[in-house]
Amino acid sequence: MKGSVKKVVLAYSGGLDTSVIIKWLKEEYGCEVIAFAADIGQGGEVKSLRAKALKTGAKEVYIKDLKEEFVRDFVFPMLRAGAVYEGGYLMGTSIARPLIAKAQMDVARKCGADAVAHGATGKGNDQVRFELAYYSIDPHIKVIAPWREWAMRSRTDLMDYAQRHGIPVSATKAKPYSVDRNLFHLSFEGGALEDVSKEPPEDMFVMTASPEDAPDRPSYVEIGFKNGNPVSVDGKRLSPAKLLERLNTLGGRNAIGRADCVENRFVGMKSRGVYETPGGTILHAARRAVESITMDRELMHLRDGLSPRYAELVYYGFWYAPERTAMQKLIDEAAKSVTGNARLKLYKGNVTVAGRSSNNSLYHPHYATFEEDTVYDQKDAEGFIKINALRLKLKAMTERKKR
Repeated sequence: MKGSVKKVVLAYSGGLDTSVIIKWLKEEYGCEVIAFAADIGQGGEVKSLRAKALKTGAKEVYIKDLKEEFVRDFVFPMLRAGAVYEGGYLMGTSIARPLIAKAQMDVARKCGADAVAHGATGKGNDQVRFELAYYSIDPHIKVIAPWREWAMRSRTDLMDYAQRHGIPVSATKAKPYSVDRNLFHLSFEGGALEDVSKEPPEDMFVMTASPEDAPDRPSYVEIGFKNGNPVSVDGKRLSPAKLLERLNTLGGRNAIGRADCVENRFVGMKSRGVYETPGGTILHAARRAVESITMDRELMHLRDGLSPRYAELVYYGFWYAPERTAMQKLIDEAAKSVTGNARLKLYKGNVTVAGRSSNNSLYHPHYATFEEDTVYDQKDAEGFIKINALRLKLKAMTERKKR
């Protein structure tokens, strides 16, 4: 019942949807609205959120700096898993939602709120991600999802509503993109991007230079890892957030990290997203380079077999589910040996490995050499092959008898 809600905490970004929602909640529910904004690396826009939310009608505004927690406890565990959704999306939006929801629920508890609200549409993934997290923390929480309630059906409708009520928004009918930014990525959906046959407009990109405008000389960077986590750039130890910031700058300058994906949403439809993930793209390449010399073959293959399933869990919103937690323990055990350095070459949108080293290296040149060696008897391979061929020989013999 709408009248039973006295106070609601809204996950507030300052964008078109949540700016309209503050006014709509007050009109429809007659309740106090508390705006909660998580600072996870959106940039300068965070500074204006408090004044904007209060001007739009929020009773109180909470802004929490979660950048270090975001990278350390959400991005890095996902990185250790090697998780990429459908081979192309590094899930910058997906991985942020469980943290925002957790912090939002903390504010709701602190303020004694009756409900929480979000600005995700009824067509998308974010409604699932937010609400699965809410219910994992408080199974009895009241959730308000305006896109599933109000009469407005498009971003154009929202812009018209904002104009009628004097709500300042940055979206325009010329550029009605749905934009999400954090320290890990920047995403674009909607507008002209809904025509999947056309290239994204160049003036849309923010974090990355175009390959044509990137430097004509390559940049080199060395990333140090410890127990599966990146800890240094070019020999300098940095906090998780500072490390990612540094790689975002370096990668963006060299046009690293653009992705244009048509992906399968959890709710069933396909959608197009265009992403900029410069630092994350570099980190995936660096991690794989160090793993290649430090991780046991069968352990790596086991982890790699789990990576697509792990990526699905993150994308679908099951971060707090028991299967993701259990999977993470195995993944983290596998990552304990991943300590070393990867040197990468960045050039006009491409990341290539220029070297890797580790005191834990399982690569031994005197075993792998094509020159004469004294540590491997090549005659041993004959028995190895015959044992592995036994089941194939038996199958061939059986099929021959049937002829």
